[in-house]
Amino acid sequence: MTVKRTIRIAFARIQQESNEFSTVESTIEDFERTHYMEGNVLLEAIKPTGKEAEGFMKNAELSGFYKGIQEKNSEAQIEIVPLFSAWAVSGGPLSAETQSLFENRLMSKLKDAGPIDGVFFTMHGALRATGIPNPEERYLQKIKEVVGANTPIAVTLDLHAHLRGDLVELTDVLCAYRTNPHRDHAKVGARAAKILVDVILGKTKVAKTWRYLPMILGGGSTIDFLPTMLPVFRKLKKIEEDPRVLYVSLFMVHPFLNSPDLGWAVHVMTQNDVQLADQLADDIANLAWDVRHKMPPEFDPPDRALAKVRKNKMARKLGTICLCDTSDAVGAGGTGENTHLLAYLLTHAKDLLSYVPVRGPQVFEQLVNTKVGAQVSVTVGGYLQPDINPEVAVAGRLTYNQATKAFGQVAVVDAGHVQLVITEGAPLAFKPEFYENVGLSVWKADMVVTKGFFPPRIFFALHSRKTLNVATKGITDLDLYKTLDFDGPVHPIKALPGWRKADAERRQANPK
Repeated sequence: MTVKRTIRIAFARIQQESNEFSTVESTIEDFERTHYMEGNVLLEAIKPTGKEAEGFMKNAELSGFYKGIQEKNSEAQIEIVPLFSAWAVSGGPLSAETQSLFENRLMSKLKDAGPIDGVFFTMHGALRATGIPNPEERYLQKIKEVVGANTPIAVTLDLHAHLRGDLVELTDVLCAYRTNPHRDHAKVGARAAKILVDVILGKTKVAKTWRYLPMILGGGSTIDFLPTMLPVFRKLKKIEEDPRVLYVSLFMVHPFLNSPDLGWAVHVMTQNDVQLADQLADDIANLAWDVRHKMPPEFDPPDRALAKVRKNKMARKLGTICLCDTSDAVGAGGTGENTHLLAYLLTHAKDLLSYVPVRGPQVFEQLVNTKVGAQVSVTVGGYLQPDINPEVAVAGRLTYNQATKAFGQVAVVDAGHVQLVITEGAPLAFKPEFYENVGLSVWKADMVVTKGFFPPRIFFALHSRKTLNVATKGITDLDLYKTLDFDGPVHPIKALPGWRKADAERRQANPK
């Protein structure tokens, strides 16, 4: 009887999307508040009976990894070794102490794991740390220091990752999401896991290449199932029907990074066919470049958005209207403290019932001995980034004040036409449960404010009859790219005849 060889694969996650316009550093507490697991607790969470990222989603990349490994168990005896999983809400760059902690923890747990044949690592691709260049590449370098340069590493990335040559060079398998809003985490994890196993077993030899595109915005709304990007992502899927193609990725970049080499990118992996990889990378780059002139839709200022809310009476009767506060998109690293929209609704929307979230950690010192039901007067804003988020005073009845795992302390102030939800941590107001869990029925509101670009469109689909993007002034305004210092011309700052010159220069400097 043939005995299958046992291979050991370690797996871990360090995942956050950073916003370098934020002055509020992210710390280990932000990860522990949102999602932190290690060892057997993590292993149980990624099994079909577990919940990998409670509050985010039941199944994400590591659940997909687990499923992919189970499907490959007929080909080899595979032992998976859990290290740790740390996932935080988008925010400011990691503190140097937090970056150092993660590096040391990653190396320590890998050393304790014993002999390893491969590593599966989930990260975002747009994480930054104060004073430390390229922190995610540093994680990969630390992994290689422990397991050896020839031990294959598989990485999963968000499609808003900032792809660079160093990251390509340090990975053997690289797979990105292909949905926006993101909903294919587990599928991507499973694909990457299967390719990794085949690499370890010698069944697959990966040929990889990448392309850089000097563009920051384009692709319309960049939603994968809307007209501009739908044919592009369909083409990616079609390309992978060729058995010689392992995986293709398109990166539409996170525009809130202060990196001179920022831009869209393409990554292709084939079955040991360099020529095919190059051809496909060029083809996909051309597809992406062709949609560069389709700019994001114009966002409404508060007055125009409010006029639309008033006009859509039926939408308010049959459900609610979502106002996406695009200047303070917590899902893109906004602090959640922006008060501009709140101030406008307090003054100009007294005939409509609004639910509004805001981050105000300073408020809870004032509410320590205040009982629910009491009349309170609080001031939000002007604390985390006072130059951007002015103070706003709100008076009303305190209807809720409790500690939560996801957001820290949470309080609700009933100010009549505005129900203000104040959170200690970043208010990830993506789902109706954010309001329902504090006693606010979404069905009763004329409008609810959410703090994201894309996820609310999915999670509020049952309740929302209309979604409006509202812009005021904040650290997730799309035009902030104009303030960045690029090391070459980029679209749409400058009209460019093509992408190849910039790509050649970028990859010549960092050729892998």
